[in-house]
Amino acid sequence: MLSEFYDFKTGLWKWQSETATPWYFLTLPDDISSEIKFFCPRKGPGFGSLRVEVTIGKSVWRTSIFPSKETKRYILPVKAAIRKAENFGEGDTVTCRLKVIA
Repeated sequence: MLSEFYDFKTGLWKWQSETATPWYFLTLPDDISSEIKFFCPRKGPGFGSLRVEVTIGKSVWRTSIFPSKETKRYILPVKAAIRKAENFGEGDTVTCRLKVIA
């Protein structure tokens, strides 16, 4: 059964191409990614993305997680407004609560 919430700590990392604005991500732990993949095996539009609700500190928002071909785990984009509001940046370890939205 899919858990109601997933709590985890992970480091924020930056992805940037030569021409694009950088994006910042958190990588979900292997066990959580595996459980979500097992219970939500969708292969629909949006690169296999799944809608989620995320809590970091006092910030709560809805976004999507995406499967990473490189790590075989889901990655969670974190927008600048959240990083600023919660005062963290690249390389910092973040405590996160995630809920998959059906």
